[in-house]
Amino acid sequence: MAKPGTPPVIGIIGGSGIDEIDGLSNLRWEEVASPFGQPSDALLIGELAGQKMVFLPRHGRGHPIPPSQVNYRANIDALKRAGVTDILSMSAVGSLKEGLSPGTFVIVDQFIDRTFAREKSFFGPGLAAHVSMAHPICARLGDHIEAAARGLAIPVARGGTYLCMEGPQFSTLAESELYRAWSCDVIGMTNMPEAKLAREAEMCYATVAMVTDYDCWHPDHDHVTVETLIKALMDNAGAARKLVKQVAPELEHRREPCPEGCQTALEHAIITAPEARDPEMVKRLEAVAGRVLGGSSR
Repeated sequence: MAKPGTPPVIGIIGGSGIDEIDGLSNLRWEEVASPFGQPSDALLIGELAGQKMVFLPRHGRGHPIPPSQVNYRANIDALKRAGVTDILSMSAVGSLKEGLSPGTFVIVDQFIDRTFAREKSFFGPGLAAHVSMAHPICARLGDHIEAAARGLAIPVARGGTYLCMEGPQFSTLAESELYRAWSCDVIGMTNMPEAKLAREAEMCYATVAMVTDYDCWHPDHDHVTVETLIKALMDNAGAARKLVKQVAPELEHRREPCPEGCQTALEHAIITAPEARDPEMVKRLEAVAGRVLGGSSR
């Protein structure tokens, strides 16, 4: 956790184009090594009106990495090592609700994780921990994002459930109708286990789910073309750039730990007794959990 008085560092996870923000300065790409493997890409580090920002292309530049092969653990670990305290996750999604039309930005507050082929925790044999995920989104970040979106007249919905599927195929009609019956609002492939890992790393995290189209439940879904989908992605990217530029100065003012408790998520989460902890695991978790682990090991 950053010491009191330390300025926050904003991390942006998203696709290409999000980093092309007017006013960004002192830009550099920096490789950050992680004990959890190779991150999706180097980190683009810069400043916006004095506020340090770090961009990570979730799928790598040029989008070579599909959702199931994204190394979510390495990505979050690398951002933590770069000093990031607050993560804005920008994610393209399909809509499961008639009222959430393409172009709407949904500030989700819940997830249903239907992924099954991904590493979902930094912890494991030799060092066990259980963090709370009852409220997976930092409401403080959500407040700032909502205010910025409304100020820019971006269509925004506050609250909603993000169904994260494994992919890479889209859902069947039966699955889409099932998720609607569960009262899910949007569907995507990328924000789990990303949100879980951010919580384990004691980082504030919020998702901006950017609707590109309706999922296959909608009668107009079959009329969606590649051209209309790409146009929606580009339009959303433009709005996302404006949103990041608007919200960044508001996040810069915080100097104390997050009142939502994001930065103390591991306070009572580690179960393994100090004398039973695997020293290699302790070393591996130095960035993610060093605040609570200290140097203790067998």
